[in-house]
Amino acid sequence: MVMQAVSPVVITKSPAYGKARSTVGGAPLSADEAKKIHAYWRACNYLALGMIYLQDNPLLKMPLKPEHIKNRLLGHWGSSPGLSFIYTHCNRIINKHDADMIFMAGPGHGAPGVLAPVYLEGAYTEIYHDVTQDEEGMKTLFRMFSFPGGVGSHCTPEAPGSIHEGGELGYVLSHAAGAAFDNKDLIVAAVVGDGEAETGPLATSWHINKFLNPARDGAVLPILHLNGYKINNPTILSRIPKEELEALITGYGWTPYFVEGSDPESMHQAMAATMDKAYQDIRNCQKAARESGQVERPRWPAIILRTPKGWTCPQEIDGHRVEGFWRSHQVPLSGVKKNSRHLALLEEWLKSYKPEELFDDEGRFSPALKPLSPRGERRMGANPHANGGLLKRDLKMPDFKKYAVPVESPGKSLVENTRPLGVFLRDIMKLNMTSFRVFGPDENTSNKLDAIYDVSKKFWIEEYLPEDQDGGELSKDGRVIEMLSEHTMEGMLEGYLLSGRHGFLSSYEAFIHVVDSMFNQHAKWLDIANHLGWRQKIASLNILVTSTVWRQDHNGFTHQDPGFLDVVVNKSASVTRIYLPPDVNSLLSVANHCLKSENYVNVIVVDKQLHHQYMDMDFAIKHCTKGAGIWDFASNDQGEEPDVVMVGIGDIPTMEALAATAMLRAEFPHLKIRFINVVDLFKMQPASEHPHGLSDHDFDSLFTKNKPCIINFHGYPWLIHRLSYRRTNHDNMHVRGYKEKGNINTPLELAINNQIDRFSLAMDVIDKVPMLQVAGAHAKEKFRNQQIDCLSYAHEHGIDKPEFSNWEWPL
Repeated sequence: MVMQAVSPVVITKSPAYGKARSTVGGAPLSADEAKKIHAYWRACNYLALGMIYLQDNPLLKMPLKPEHIKNRLLGHWGSSPGLSFIYTHCNRIINKHDADMIFMAGPGHGAPGVLAPVYLEGAYTEIYHDVTQDEEGMKTLFRMFSFPGGVGSHCTPEAPGSIHEGGELGYVLSHAAGAAFDNKDLIVAAVVGDGEAETGPLATSWHINKFLNPARDGAVLPILHLNGYKINNPTILSRIPKEELEALITGYGWTPYFVEGSDPESMHQAMAATMDKAYQDIRNCQKAARESGQVERPRWPAIILRTPKGWTCPQEIDGHRVEGFWRSHQVPLSGVKKNSRHLALLEEWLKSYKPEELFDDEGRFSPALKPLSPRGERRMGANPHANGGLLKRDLKMPDFKKYAVPVESPGKSLVENTRPLGVFLRDIMKLNMTSFRVFGPDENTSNKLDAIYDVSKKFWIEEYLPEDQDGGELSKDGRVIEMLSEHTMEGMLEGYLLSGRHGFLSSYEAFIHVVDSMFNQHAKWLDIANHLGWRQKIASLNILVTSTVWRQDHNGFTHQDPGFLDVVVNKSASVTRIYLPPDVNSLLSVANHCLKSENYVNVIVVDKQLHHQYMDMDFAIKHCTKGAGIWDFASNDQGEEPDVVMVGIGDIPTMEALAATAMLRAEFPHLKIRFINVVDLFKMQPASEHPHGLSDHDFDSLFTKNKPCIINFHGYPWLIHRLSYRRTNHDNMHVRGYKEKGNINTPLELAINNQIDRFSLAMDVIDKVPMLQVAGAHAKEKFRNQQIDCLSYAHEHGIDKPEFSNWEWPL
């Protein structure tokens, strides 16, 4: 059968135009209220347009001239009117109900539409004292926007009231959910851009409604802002049939309310009625759960707002459609300094907002309109939830030392490294039940952190099956959040931290890459926030990377990727920290430090399987405090210069390096070996490049100035060269690490394939130490034969030879 192609449906006019059409009827605004709300919105639009174009003449007291226009026009207009429209109506709800509300702008480059109402409410001036509420301050506001030394076109950390930059491609709902957790009265108005709505992270984050507990959490009010276009393409959700869109949002579990149109008078009435309905729905859901004690998932409201892109800008420029089309996305009139006709059109556009009715001759906002802004901390630009450090309280922490595992002799006992950490996290949660949460993409049990379920199950508000009671660990009162979406888990954690709480996330090493861009954005946020005195410090983002490359012999090649560390190293040294503890007690020490820290991204890399234990707690604390140090029990160069330096960075690489050291000392008792373990990866970098970096003097003392250093590293080997290339002895550093050689291997076979195994390391030492290059030939032959035997045994029996898999430190 031949399938017939379906021709596109051509409509005569965009559904974004005309009188308002809305799911919720009514006209709740009096004539005076409607007039004032519209005037307030006009003021927002005037300020937004001024930010994009003007560097002088902010009140248009004189005819607009080319010298009044910025030399570079970098802002974005397209989403700004819709954002300020929503912000204005959120203000009305706050004033009407004394509501606690914050605003998140998902659409990228929408800052003009948010900064304008933040300026009008006075929050901007309270932080930036030179941006005064007068003509000179307005000029400063205009000039600093998208200008060198000023602020960017997203809702960056510099923007009061922002904890979500926008343009992050899909994280607004997950951030919003994180902020709402354990904030029972907070409503997060989360605006979803229609281009943003096409991203994977946003698609999964519609499921946040399954994780909001109406009895104890706040609420997220999603507002899907359909203006029809991305940069220069239509957006999918704006072009599918309305019935299909409604079914989609309904299918995600929300109650969608539509507001569509362009006529300001009717749109204000429709939006006001819809916001009233959404607010009442939220409070009714919460009241029912809190009064009855019966927690069920509500069908929370969601608003679908359809307006023209670039709403209120010129409909056509030079014969081309602009308002309601992609040409309004950025700067609709781009040549105004040289094109007199465009300059005149810009002036007409600016004057269409009637600034003389909104601001007096000195640039002060109309006293009749000021009350439309909430007061004090109810202003969304001044809400403390959007500057979470103001609300953050230190975690109540148990003494991590009591979770220590006994170590009578190094390298003799085996323990699952992450299991005691799970017990530690359990007790932290017990002491901080409303300010600490654990997040994970369906992996907390797999990652051996399941002790946390003793005090808090996994939150689950959906259907239960009888078998769920047998190990399901589900509860409507649970605070552990698990969903098989790294994006959503990371976003929720970030929102939780940014609003003043604490948390912890674990992920399989290969899949933490899913949130590379989210980590990047958060690290950049922290870097900027560190330079803003008014931004109070928040709890660090703590990520446990486990199920690591060297123990993915069963899952195979796809699960072998330690490259997240390379991504982290790219970010600012002021906010990034990487730790590779080799055993339980060092892991506990590192975790305790990270959970107490502020304004960092702490990445902890440690495997979850059985591993050798080397340090008692006292040893571990000292070693972690130093970040890198000599292990005397494995060294025999005391009081002398070593012949070779053996270095382990990571759990499996350290074990293999120790095994190689033992083999070499057995074969060459006179060989002087210094064994170093590195926990803090940035110790490898010079102190001038990272605050944790060792000084050149200390580095030379440890790693020597001229001896061969065999470095066995957890990740890709070139990362160590990148960090240490300026070190005195860099030419003598020989790094082993993962080289994309893997499959369904036994653990030792995987190590051999990537040359981080004991045999390769021992042979490397023979090659690099001059006195062994000839004398060590017999030992090298022996080691090579053992390596071949191991490979053959693995392929015949499917396991490693017991004498190597059951290895213990022999000395």
